[in-house]
Amino acid sequence: MVDLSTTYLGMKLRSPLVPSASPLSEDLGKIKRMEDAGAGAIVLYSLFEEQLTYTRGNRRRQSVEGEETAGPHTSGAYPVPVAPSQERVRYHLAPEGYLEHIAKAKEATKIPIIASLNCGSIGGWTEYAKQIQQAGADALELNVYRVPTDLYQTGAQIERACVQMVEDVRSYLHIPLAVKLGPYYSNMANMAYRLERAGADSLVLFNRFYQPDINLETMTVKPRIFLSTPQAMRLPLRWIAILYGRVHTDFAATSGIREPYDVAKMILAGANVTMLCSALLARGIEYMLMLEREFVRWMEEHDFESVQSMLGKMSQQNCPDPEEFERAHYIRTLRSYTRSGPGGPG
Repeated sequence: MVDLSTTYLGMKLRSPLVPSASPLSEDLGKIKRMEDAGAGAIVLYSLFEEQLTYTRGNRRRQSVEGEETAGPHTSGAYPVPVAPSQERVRYHLAPEGYLEHIAKAKEATKIPIIASLNCGSIGGWTEYAKQIQQAGADALELNVYRVPTDLYQTGAQIERACVQMVEDVRSYLHIPLAVKLGPYYSNMANMAYRLERAGADSLVLFNRFYQPDINLETMTVKPRIFLSTPQAMRLPLRWIAILYGRVHTDFAATSGIREPYDVAKMILAGANVTMLCSALLARGIEYMLMLEREFVRWMEEHDFESVQSMLGKMSQQNCPDPEEFERAHYIRTLRSYTRSGPGGPG
């Protein structure tokens, strides 16, 4: 009998299958179903930086309006302008409701509950991490999602702001901190090293940056979501394999993980856990039962007694040809393409 357990963020999990932040975790019944289907832990849907700043702005405006009604304004507080786009957004829960949801999820389950903060800039909202900790979350995932558009802001400044954000959040926490980020840095290896030094206990690779679309009939910019495909897993696979053993954090693989073979590949590359979102949205929560069953079968067929014995076996530092993760792979891939298709006949 194989041992499926893994260690992530200092916690022993029964399985490396972890549902990532998604609408599925908005409902306590679905959270319990994910636990029953074998989830090692669950990442709750994200609380957004904009929710925290918007709520704080509303409170400040209400305070100022109350003072103006009562008499002269003396507090030094001023109304906070709110972007029109924020007026149109409807969030699932207010910040206070999110804290209650953490507590209820902890009460309803026996597996670790990881809260999620989605952020893009440094600000006073970071202190909310402490309230998430107090609500009972076992860990916090900081989801860094930012699209820089300032013509005069350098890449170095953007990277420093990200590192500073992690340092700020870390200063409020004693629970583990995972950092989920995108791949768009000039030197991903250096960025990973700096985030480790800033206090990240895990790196979640990689964030998917959803792109806007244009509705030609209404002439409006509209959100449009495409679920990830297996091709999306190649990028995190490569970088987890490169960073494993060099950056001393845990690694969570996310994007494109659909099949039991995908789970095996990510763990061999060096991922402590494999995060699931699109697969569960497309195939249902109970799909995780089949995924685990077939993954166990693969382990048995390949004589792996435990997940731990697989971890990092095909990372750059352990694989037979380390250059395959760098330019050598690029050159071989181009040469392998023929008119018969990638790799030629057979």
